[in-house]
Amino acid sequence: MTRVVLWGRVGNSVSDAQVIIAIDGPAGAGKSTIAKALAHAMKLQYLDTGAMFRAVTSTVLRLGIDPSHIEQVGALCESLSLEVLENQVIADGVDVTVDIRTPAVTKAASVIATNPLVRANLRSRQRAWTSMRGGGVVEGRDIGSVVFPDATLKVYLTATPRVRASRRVAEIGGDVDEIERLIRERDFLDSTRADSPLREAEGSVLIDTSGRLVVDIVEQIVSLVEGRLP
Repeated sequence: MTRVVLWGRVGNSVSDAQVIIAIDGPAGAGKSTIAKALAHAMKLQYLDTGAMFRAVTSTVLRLGIDPSHIEQVGALCESLSLEVLENQVIADGVDVTVDIRTPAVTKAASVIATNPLVRANLRSRQRAWTSMRGGGVVEGRDIGSVVFPDATLKVYLTATPRVRASRRVAEIGGDVDEIERLIRERDFLDSTRADSPLREAEGSVLIDTSGRLVVDIVEQIVSLVEGRLP
């Protein structure tokens, strides 16, 4: 099991020799599933940046901090230690793997994600993560547009809101109409926030995952990456 330790504020430089595949897209587009499969196919390490924001959120809620308090949440994030394992996330020694997927964390994470102090800190950690590993497959919502604008390949995954809602229901249950409403609401919040809004990065490849097999999408992306490598 690979252990990834992401500590405090670090540098922002990215080596030209790194192979970085940026996977962006809205909730339910298939980012995590495809990014994990792609990382295994290409023998690269994988980072789910959304889990980082959720880990901060879980800690904020556990400590009773107001998620909308920019300075207080920013200070907590600055000092927070995050351990990202292949199937586990630990924040300040607390296993939050299950908690970060709860409805309460999901709702509050939308607020935490708009905090510019949190975004700046986690952005530095994400860049340090690839620097220590010579690259990797990194997925999120602003990876190709902000975190790694010069990535080897930038991919923007999408799917219809109904398809994305159906996938969420298959994972966690619930009413598909309500899940679709929440997804559309999250899309709006992510795309209209002031800091690093969700958008298709310049030069990225748009892939609609609706009705497609994961293996076919991974093969397409591998082919695209190979075409970019010297």
